[in-house]
Amino acid sequence: MEDFHWTKLFNPEFYITMEFGGVPVGIYMVLFIVFAETGLFAGFFLPGDSLLFLSGIYSRELVETFFYIPSDFSNVTVLSLLIAAAATLGNIFGYWFGARSGQFLYQKEDSFFFKKKYLQESQVFFERHGGKAIIFARFLPIVRTFVPIIAGIVHMEKTRFMFYNVLSSIMWSFTLVFAGHYLYGFFLDEFDLDLKKHIEKIILILIAVTTFPLVMKAIKSRKKPQSEDAA
Repeated sequence: MEDFHWTKLFNPEFYITMEFGGVPVGIYMVLFIVFAETGLFAGFFLPGDSLLFLSGIYSRELVETFFYIPSDFSNVTVLSLLIAAAATLGNIFGYWFGARSGQFLYQKEDSFFFKKKYLQESQVFFERHGGKAIIFARFLPIVRTFVPIIAGIVHMEKTRFMFYNVLSSIMWSFTLVFAGHYLYGFFLDEFDLDLKKHIEKIILILIAVTTFPLVMKAIKSRKKPQSEDAA
């Protein structure tokens, strides 16, 4: 922490390689952040998809905090399951909050950590896709933070919510963690390219890929009123 700078808070590698008193705590930080993205409504601030992808690259180091697993496949599977569990719990907390007191968010003033437009956009997204929105939202920054809250506000059937919640968490964690792990191995074996030395580039690419749908949606929403005015 000697050379700490606040910009590191946006770098997922900072959390993965974090140590406390010389003891690695990366796995705890990863699980907490995954939970916090929906459970504590900090999705726009904390790294999500890039964190999971890099976790796949550092899978052995992360899992060894708990126990050593010789099998490479088992190692990545355990990490994916742990992350899926944290994601599931985060969504449950978001649903509970929405069901109990989510309505107050519509009256809440904007702040650095909260923008009302994110809630409204997530509601439109949920109304358009129904239960499947929980699956789609997992792969969309910001939206995944508020969709569980919307599900709670509209009192979506709990068993239906849990089905999509568990399914989306497993799909999200296994897809990104396995992609990170095996792409790392592929590039290292085939091209002698260590992706750990190109983390910044990987993060930028992942941010561009994951935010592209949101950018396109924003562009379309701006064009739509103009076309209606012209009509």
